[in-house]
Amino acid sequence: MELQFKLIIGSDLAGYDLKTEMIKRMTAKGYDISDAGCYSSQEGEYPFYAKKVAEAVVKGDYDRGILICGTGQGMAIAANKVKGARAALCYLPFTAIMSREHNNANILTTGAWLVSADEFEKIIEIWLFGKYTPGKHDGRIQALKDIEEGR
Repeated sequence: MELQFKLIIGSDLAGYDLKTEMIKRMTAKGYDISDAGCYSSQEGEYPFYAKKVAEAVVKGDYDRGILICGTGQGMAIAANKVKGARAALCYLPFTAIMSREHNNANILTTGAWLVSADEFEKIIEIWLFGKYTPGKHDGRIQALKDIEEGR
């Protein structure tokens, strides 16, 4: 692997099994990955874990974050409430590519009900190695920051 990422991953109860499988697969590939919870398929509400992961990424403790719930939508909404988080909901390789190239997403979210472990592993790899394309997208990223600041 040419680049090592320090990652943090979290899920709610619906995403627990997929999160556990991704931790196993990503660790086997040599990634430094921390589990932010939840720790059971029986309980765990997405807003708490989304906030925990987003704050850790924005603070700089981790390079990127991954969040999984049933649809991925709740995690994306919750994570994007944290100033500086740019969480992208991705179910396909194309959305993962675009979230990095155009939006410089620092958090990947998905739905455990919508992707298989094999599909999500590919999406993660594509997303991790996707490169932000500066230029016309810089103004858009700045506009997002302006919204966060109330400008």
